[in-house]
Amino acid sequence: MGTTQKWLLSIIVGSVIGLGASLFAQETETTTDTTTDTTAEPVAGEKTRGGMNDIELNKFEEAEDWRAFATSPLGDTKIKKSVQLGKIEDPQNPGNLTEDETKDFVEGQNHVLGVKTYFVDRGFDRVEVKPPHEYIIQGIGKQISIWVLGRQYRHTLYVKLRDYRGNVHKIRMGRLDFFGWRKITVPIPGWVPQSTRFALYNKNLHFVSLFVVSDTHEVPGIFYFYVDNLFMKVDKSEMDYPGSLIKDTW
Repeated sequence: MGTTQKWLLSIIVGSVIGLGASLFAQETETTTDTTTDTTAEPVAGEKTRGGMNDIELNKFEEAEDWRAFATSPLGDTKIKKSVQLGKIEDPQNPGNLTEDETKDFVEGQNHVLGVKTYFVDRGFDRVEVKPPHEYIIQGIGKQISIWVLGRQYRHTLYVKLRDYRGNVHKIRMGRLDFFGWRKITVPIPGWVPQSTRFALYNKNLHFVSLFVVSDTHEVPGIFYFYVDNLFMKVDKSEMDYPGSLIKDTW
């Protein structure tokens, strides 16, 4: 092979090697950029998907417009908004207050809703406590909770909910056979119809009222109970998507 041919061959081999190195460098750079993109911050204006939310139904700071209705014609049935006296805490679970509850339950500043009624017909009489209007729940209701001051009576507390079809559901929250404050929390049963699609139209679950049913083994007479911080845990994950803030209600 002549000198000229060797010189041309070396030029060609060098060019091929240089081209390969350039392509490898470009591929490596592209891969690095992709990794950087996956860890980048969300685009401005973009909303991340939500999840479980604790929705405040009422803290009873402005509860003067609530009303109480009893089946018994005897006695005096009424409500009273009272200033919190003493601590609000569960004697069986001391120190279990959330950070928000600790801020809310300040003696002398926080208010609670008291209910007074008279039970005669054991196992039948009840007292129902209603807000001025039903509370609309947007999203899928998962559980409802309320703080209750019990007086060791075995009467039973219920919550009344209305689904998007207009049917009313009565869910048992538990007996009030304890002394002191207690946070009662119950799940929303799966047999209560709920629809994310209808929640967008404000037609999903509604909170209607609380009511207490007298126990068959309790002596008739005057009955008091007190409540505070009515909350519902709601799943809004399926409602949080681009365009969800535009409501089809116009």
